[in-house]
Amino acid sequence: MSFIATIDNDTVASLPAARISGRIVIVDSDEQVEAACAHLAQCDIIGFDTETRPSFKAGVTHKVSLLQLSTEDCCYLFRLCRIRLDNRILKILGSRRILKVGADVTGDIRSLHALRQFTADGFIDLQHEAPHWGIDEKSLRKLSAIVLNERVSKAQRLSNWEAGTLTEQQQEYAATDAWVCLKIWDRLLREAPKGYKPQIISAQSSEHCAEHSTHRKHHHRRRSNRKNSEQSV
Repeated sequence: MSFIATIDNDTVASLPAARISGRIVIVDSDEQVEAACAHLAQCDIIGFDTETRPSFKAGVTHKVSLLQLSTEDCCYLFRLCRIRLDNRILKILGSRRILKVGADVTGDIRSLHALRQFTADGFIDLQHEAPHWGIDEKSLRKLSAIVLNERVSKAQRLSNWEAGTLTEQQQEYAATDAWVCLKIWDRLLREAPKGYKPQIISAQSSEHCAEHSTHRKHHHRRRSNRKNSEQSV
C-alpha cells in the first residue's frame, strides 16, 4: 500500500476519531512508578509523548506536566507536576533496547531535560521516518489521518495539565497521543521499503553537552599551546 504525501484539514476532520483501546493508568505516587516501570521494562517498543500546561502570557512558560508511555494495551500517564522524574523512569528513557516512538521527540526530550539532566536513547521520531514512505506531513494529527485513516483530536491540547484531577477527556487525549504513535509505527513497518532501517535517536542533556564542549575546548587549547611551544623551540 502506498500512502498519500499530504492531506487537507477538511479531509482530516471528516475521519473517525482515534481512541486508545486499552487501559489508562495515572501515575502520581512512588508505588505506581515502580509498578509502571516494571511493566514498561519488559517491552521492546512503546509509544511516547508529553504534555505541558499552556501559557497565555507572553514570555511565560511552564515545565512539562505529563509524560505518556504506552504499550499496545495500556498507557501510563506520569504526572511530572506531582512526582519526580524518577531514576526508574529515566532508565526506560535511556534504554536503547526499549524503542520509544513519538512525533517531534527532540522537542519532548528537551522539555524533560528542563526537569532533570539525563541521556535519552532508543527514540524513533515519526516526523523523521515518514518521508521514507513518501509522506510530507509532520503533525501527529495528519500522520494518523494518512497512515491510519483516523483523526487525532486536539480538543484538550490547551487544557490545564496541572489540574488537581485530570478529566476523562484529558486522560483519553493524552493516552491516545502516545498510543497512536505506536499504532502508526506498526502500520508503517508493514509497508517498509526494502532495506529500510530507522534512525535511532539519542540525546545527551544540555548540561552534559555543555560540559563536553567545554572539555573539548580546553583540550584543544592545551594542544594548541603545546604545539606553539614546540614550534618556538
